[in-house]
Amino acid sequence: MSFDYVFFNEILRDRFVAFASGHDIASTVRKDEIEGYVVELPDGLDDAMQEAVDDAYESLMDEQMLMAEADADMVSNRVASVTVAMADGSRRSIRLPAPVARLLFERFAAEEVHGIVSAIAQSLENPIDGPLCRKDGE
Repeated sequence: MSFDYVFFNEILRDRFVAFASGHDIASTVRKDEIEGYVVELPDGLDDAMQEAVDDAYESLMDEQMLMAEADADMVSNRVASVTVAMADGSRRSIRLPAPVARLLFERFAAEEVHGIVSAIAQSLENPIDGPLCRKDGE
């Protein structure tokens, strides 16, 4: 498993990759299916390093938001995405309206937002009929 971090600005993307590299964290970069870039970092970082990565990403997201709000073309395209892995191994970008994304990222770390969106995607992929209140395996 890995964690994906989305950037719409090459300079901010490169700063994040340099941050990861400076902490001996391997990363891969790919073009996002819709727009921008996805930086993929491995899962399994120790808690302190994961927190440092999340803090660095959050700081860059603040910069990205300010840059986007100052760009008239970007303001007209208010959307965010979270990439999730599906059961068949494929990856999907889940689009979030800007107001929803802003609420999520103001209240949760990037890893937590990814977890929330992944849980929703998994639930859609494997719906449960019947009552929600039941023991696993029933």
